[in-house]
Amino acid sequence: MNGRERVRAAIAQQHPDRVPLGLYAIDCDTAGRILGRDTLIRNKPGLQLALWQGRRDEVAESLKRDVVELFTKLDILDLIIYKEAQLLPERGASAEMPRKIGDDLYEDKQGQIWQLSFLSNDIAIVNRPVSGEPKAYTPEMFPLPDPEDIPLPDPSRYEVFDHMTQALGESRYVASCNGGLNCMPLLGGMENGLMQYALAPEAVAAAARRYTRIAGAVDRVALRPGCAGAMIEQDMAGTNGLLISPAQWQTICKPCLRQRVASLRTHVDQVILHCCGRTTQIMDDIIDCGVDCYQSLQTSAGMAPAQLCPTFGSRIAFWGGVPVELLISGTPDEMRTAVRETMEATRDVPGFILGPSHSVAFGTKYDNFMAMLDEFHKHAHR
Repeated sequence: MNGRERVRAAIAQQHPDRVPLGLYAIDCDTAGRILGRDTLIRNKPGLQLALWQGRRDEVAESLKRDVVELFTKLDILDLIIYKEAQLLPERGASAEMPRKIGDDLYEDKQGQIWQLSFLSNDIAIVNRPVSGEPKAYTPEMFPLPDPEDIPLPDPSRYEVFDHMTQALGESRYVASCNGGLNCMPLLGGMENGLMQYALAPEAVAAAARRYTRIAGAVDRVALRPGCAGAMIEQDMAGTNGLLISPAQWQTICKPCLRQRVASLRTHVDQVILHCCGRTTQIMDDIIDCGVDCYQSLQTSAGMAPAQLCPTFGSRIAFWGGVPVELLISGTPDEMRTAVRETMEATRDVPGFILGPSHSVAFGTKYDNFMAMLDEFHKHAHR
């Protein structure tokens, strides 16, 4: 089996020839070590600066070269998503460099203050003009648009992803980008958005329906040819459980998740959901919505494969299981132990894909990363 066949078999609850391996994403420091040079792959501040400077086409060529070389070198990986294949502004779009106002601080024409940090590989808007958020939300603010009136992205935005898929999609399982998922909208940001579930649940439900319809329309362009499946993502829980009540999730969010999966299934036959946090309360609902594979398995939130697979493992595939915290703060020996324990716990589970519980984040110790791959290679064949 090649990687594409192996992952498709695992997600279909069949027994592949070995356990598949997938990484949610690889940040620029680890990617650069593998490539032997600096890279713009998931280099948030470097990439933003280059785009501000109007170097869009140069960025595209650099990413196309680096992404294919990265995954060619990491030939042990079976599953690849779109995180490294950065979506870009459309070809020919104008760019404007914000005014530099301090160390790593930039002000754009809208008055927003951006902070770029190369030390933490981060970029954030640290100050923005008052946005005029409404004091109260009503359902009328979120009408359902006619699908034919929804603006669609220019296909050139997917230039890097298409290049990667064309180069690797026959031998690897490439999970396509798509119109996205916003079945649990947070109107006005996290704190205010969670309050709206108590203050204005009808408006939140209307927003979720509107965003779901828009995402389904965008699928027509964003789901790219040659992919083996699609991946949607939204974090809906924290370490201790859902961010809203299970009853509200079932009333507001579940119908929209079901609709998103159904929309995606008109284009692909396998759908992966990424969601961090503890979601055991709604795992039956996620399965009922038609999700084929669940990714993240935040072990620190009680989502280890040994806890999930006995209850749900015959109805949905799981991807993850190795604590991401060990990549950053653990030792190679601790990483090897975690890989062995995860492999042992899932030995009889056909629908399991090994990977870290989240991304190979900035600050990962390279020796820990290599220990994870090496230990997986030793134990991948059941």
